Amino acid sequence: MRMARPCYAVLSVDQYSTTTTSIGLPTILSSVPMEKKFAVTKENNVLLFHAPGKTREFNPFVLYRTFYGAYDETVCLDWTTDSQAFCVGCKDMNTRVYGAQRFENLVVYSMGGHNDGVVGAYFEDESLDVYSLSQNGQLCVWECDTDLDGLKPYVADERKDESDVEEEEDENTRRKKAQEEQDQEMEKGEKILYKRLAKHNFKSARGEGAPYARLTSTAYHKQTHILCSGFEDGAFFLHEMPDFNLIHSLSISDQSIAAISFNKPGDWIALGCSGLGQLLVWEWQSESYVLKQQGHFNNMNCLAYSPDGQYIATGGDDGKVKVWNTSTGFCFVTFSDHLGGVTGVCFSQRGQVVLSSSLDGTVRAFDLNRYRNFRTFTSPRPTQFSCLTLDHSGEIVCAGALETFEIFVWSMQTGRLLEVLSGHEGPISNLSFGQSHAILASASWDKTVKLWDVFESKGARETITLGSDVLALACHPGGTEVAIATLNASITFWNVQNATQTGSIEGRHDLGYSRKDTDKITAKKSAGGKAFHTLCYTADGKCILAAGKSKNVCIYSVADQILIKKFEISCNLSFDGMEEYLDRRKMTEWGSLALVDTATEDTKAISLPGVKKGDMSSRHWKPEVRVSCVQFSPTGRAWAATTTEGLLIYSLDQNVVFDPFELEIDITPENVRKTLHKKEYTTALMLVFRLNEQKLIQEVVEQIPVEDVEYVSQALPDTYVDKMLGFVASMLEVSQHIEFYLVWGQNLLTIHGTKLKQRSQTVMSLLRSLQKSMTKRYEDLGKICDANKYSLQYILALSETKKKRKATEDVDAEVGDSDVDVEVGDSDVDAKNSPQHHDQDISEQSDSS
Repeated sequence: MRMARPCYAVLSVDQYSTTTTSIGLPTILSSVPMEKKFAVTKENNVLLFHAPGKTREFNPFVLYRTFYGAYDETVCLDWTTDSQAFCVGCKDMNTRVYGAQRFENLVVYSMGGHNDGVVGAYFEDESLDVYSLSQNGQLCVWECDTDLDGLKPYVADERKDESDVEEEEDENTRRKKAQEEQDQEMEKGEKILYKRLAKHNFKSARGEGAPYARLTSTAYHKQTHILCSGFEDGAFFLHEMPDFNLIHSLSISDQSIAAISFNKPGDWIALGCSGLGQLLVWEWQSESYVLKQQGHFNNMNCLAYSPDGQYIATGGDDGKVKVWNTSTGFCFVTFSDHLGGVTGVCFSQRGQVVLSSSLDGTVRAFDLNRYRNFRTFTSPRPTQFSCLTLDHSGEIVCAGALETFEIFVWSMQTGRLLEVLSGHEGPISNLSFGQSHAILASASWDKTVKLWDVFESKGARETITLGSDVLALACHPGGTEVAIATLNASITFWNVQNATQTGSIEGRHDLGYSRKDTDKITAKKSAGGKAFHTLCYTADGKCILAAGKSKNVCIYSVADQILIKKFEISCNLSFDGMEEYLDRRKMTEWGSLALVDTATEDTKAISLPGVKKGDMSSRHWKPEVRVSCVQFSPTGRAWAATTTEGLLIYSLDQNVVFDPFELEIDITPENVRKTLHKKEYTTALMLVFRLNEQKLIQEVVEQIPVEDVEYVSQALPDTYVDKMLGFVASMLEVSQHIEFYLVWGQNLLTIHGTKLKQRSQTVMSLLRSLQKSMTKRYEDLGKICDANKYSLQYILALSETKKKRKATEDVDAEVGDSDVDVEVGDSDVDAKNSPQHHDQDISEQSDSS
């Protein structure tokens, strides 16, 4: 296995993704427009750091200065255009302006005017004027009597040189001395002065009779002077500053808007709603949606890859089934038919149908072509389904029950209940079909795993008894082995044919030690209750993924039964169970501060049923970090996990990893190029695959003539055929030489098709990866061809229309010319019959006589 970058996509954001304040954690980070420094608000202080450079350093973050003065938590921060000063909004209802460097006329300036906590504070463009907004919907406009150019740099007294003394003083002494110096500087000279010009309220914008809602997030675009404000009821408003003229208002949901941001030109606005996991990009000038994405607003429980690896289906406690595109990271369809939490999802063999099981007692099948629920499977007696599986042919659907301890078997074609398998004495925790053999494996809390032959016999063929409750199982891609995870944090491997154990892994220490804030026992003691809740084999069956109630995902070698690598899914300290030792700053002589039920605005509240507001029994909690499901991609190049953070995808990056194959001293890029120059293409290709450098492989392959591809494909050994298929699959996704690599793929599959079929289990991931790349290219080219086809049809239709119009104009012109000729003839006759013409004839006759 070659795992490179740990994570390349986060496809969903659930309700726990918002930033929550914790003791000792930074809350707001803002970089200077000049990119030389960045500021961080921490508790009631502001820390100013030097921005790290392009060169890698051991300790790149160097603290430049710390600013004090706030009496409560600082929540917002904004810089001036020239980066000389910044303003900070605080929950103590004040807005403070600090100088990024020492000025004679500005040290710190505090402005009040609000009767609630400040939510946003912003500078005007190329000015020191400030706009401040509070949670109760009030906006104050502050005008400064000094321009940006009017800030005078501080000139230090040459007589004072206390650098050596300050190094020996402790922090409290330095803080007192700095405060005294600030007071002395305030006494000397003229300081800048702020005056409140206006005070506005959002009540007029919300309209009369609108319910009261608190202001939760704001954003200001300085170049266009547009202020966007979001409220807790899902409404947001656009105002033009400084006159506070309402431009637009809209409501995106009934949940609080947690974050707002403008793009650089200021025509797009991104709005984030943490309660629904919703992201909205709004183009305010045309009043249209640019992007609208929504994740699960509760925990995600399960996931499944499509057979080609292009899509991922997820199910959550919110009763929704979402299908995501792994390339773009977007959810393109959501099914909301379930009335309870979704416990299992799976794709059909062709990838056109998604099935899901739910706690509402139904199993539903969704069509990905028409986006509808076309079949619903139910049990004779109402029961909650805990797991789901589909056989390799896609004809048999099986679901396990929590209450009746039975397994229900339906026909996919007719929707009829075929059989009810009973025998377990506890809730069914997992079901899995073998790919090569039609054997159904069922895991239960009754400490047994049963193997069923669904097509031949009604009873269990084999029963495997274990020493602890079974939480998860996974079938080997070859169908000869099954991995079982039990409550004692061990993974055991069993042979399906004779039900004998072939190996075991003890994974309690690999899960890691962690302690919750409310735990009264040590992390080592609490590790005794941890176990693996999800298992998955890799596409080639050589390794196995395991995860559970921990921040770690472990990958083990099946043959050696050792840990290969651990992946840490999150570093977010706002989650519970992230640290091994409790923070001493939260500890008092009576115990941890987390045991005190204090009501704060940032914590999550669970109200009693039926209570909408003012629940005195509400309790506050922190989400616990955990991994509910892991799945490996059929292509073998990525795996995904549903976690507290959301849906995470980890992928192989062959461009970064150097993985030599049978490398020798004389195999160098120079020798490869010499062999290629001699037109020994097969030898050069084998040599470059032994080096396994992506760019060099591409250079060699693309210099092989098309007419020699068939000969080179015939001469390649089987080992290099697999590597060449993987390379062709990867290049089809990014290369412009589509036909060239399709010729390679066609020759490799035609010549070595028989041998590939014999070892289909080992090359299945390569073939699926090739199928995915070809399908993607086919769809892209199809769109281009359709666009060209319709454009040509339009051009031809336009030319026909112009021809018809021209023919009509020519006919009209000919008719007009004939009418003119007739008029001319009539005029000649009239001229001849006229008296003047008669007199002219008489005169001509007299002249002739």
